[in-house]
Amino acid sequence: MRDTSHTGTTARRARSRSSRLSIVLALSASALLSVVGPAHAGPAKDPLPADIPDYQAALDAVKSTAVRNAVCRFLRTPLPTGTGGPVQSIPDTAEPCRGLPTFTIKDPLALNEITPGFVAGTARPLPTEAIKLTQLVSSLSATVDGRTATVMLAPTRGGGWHLAAVRDGDSDAAYAGKATLGTLVFTEPQIRGWYQLRLNTVEPLNDQAREGLNGQASVSLADYQQLVKARYADKLPGSEYDTTGYSSGFGPQREDDGGVSASTPLLVGGSGAALALVSGTVVLRRHRRASTG
Repeated sequence: MRDTSHTGTTARRARSRSSRLSIVLALSASALLSVVGPAHAGPAKDPLPADIPDYQAALDAVKSTAVRNAVCRFLRTPLPTGTGGPVQSIPDTAEPCRGLPTFTIKDPLALNEITPGFVAGTARPLPTEAIKLTQLVSSLSATVDGRTATVMLAPTRGGGWHLAAVRDGDSDAAYAGKATLGTLVFTEPQIRGWYQLRLNTVEPLNDQAREGLNGQASVSLADYQQLVKARYADKLPGSEYDTTGYSSGFGPQREDDGGVSASTPLLVGGSGAALALVSGTVVLRRHRRASTG
C-alpha cells in the first residue's frame, strides 16, 4: 500500500495557509475600510465602494456638464514655461469642449493622506488613526492633444462632493488606483510620496516614498510615524513654518461649495510651478517643498 501520510500532511498545510491568508485579508480589509470613520459604517450598495461616502454624488459630479466644461477650459490653457508670472484666466465660452478630441472622466478614486495627529505623534499608529480620506481624484480616459489632467473633488458641507480643482497630469489617480483588497494607498503630500499600507506595514510606491523611508523596502506603521514626526511635527498648522507659507497637506479642508483648500497638493514640475484650475480661474502657483532638515 502506498504511503499517503506525506500527501495528507501537505494538503493539511496548504489548507492551513489558505485559511490564514483568508483571515489576514479579511482583517486587513475590515481595518482599512474603517479608516474613514463612522460616516462610512453603513454598507454601500454594490458596486459603489464602501470606503467613499456619497459616492453617487461624486459620480454625478464628474459626469456633469459643468465639470466637463471646466476640464475643457483647463486643457485649452497652455502649460507654463520657464519662470513667468501667473497664467491669465481664459475667456469662458458657451461650448468650451468644441473642437477638442473626445474624452470621458473616469470614476473617482479615494485620495488618502496621513493625519495631523499621526504626524504630531498624538494619534496611535493604527490605520484608523493614521490615514484619512481628504479628496477624490479622477483622470481622463485618453490624452487630449498630448495632455492629461486630474479632476479633484472636495467634500461639500452637508454631504456630497464638488469640484475643487483641475490639475495637470494624472499621477494621483494612477497611484490611487493601486489599492487592492486588503490594502490602502495613501500619500505624504509634502514630498509627493505614495505608499501602500498592508495591515500595519508601509511600502513605498514611488521614488519619493522610497526616499521618505530612507531606502527601506518597507517599515512598520509605528516606524513610519517616527519618520514623519521628525520631518513635520514642527511644521503643522499654526507653526512658524506654516505661517510663512511652506506647509502643505495638513491644513483643515474648506467645505464650501467653491474654491479649493490651501492643502490641496499641486503638481510640481521641473520649474517648481503648477498649473491648476481653481474656482474657474486658471492660475500658476509656486510650491516650496517641505524641508526635512
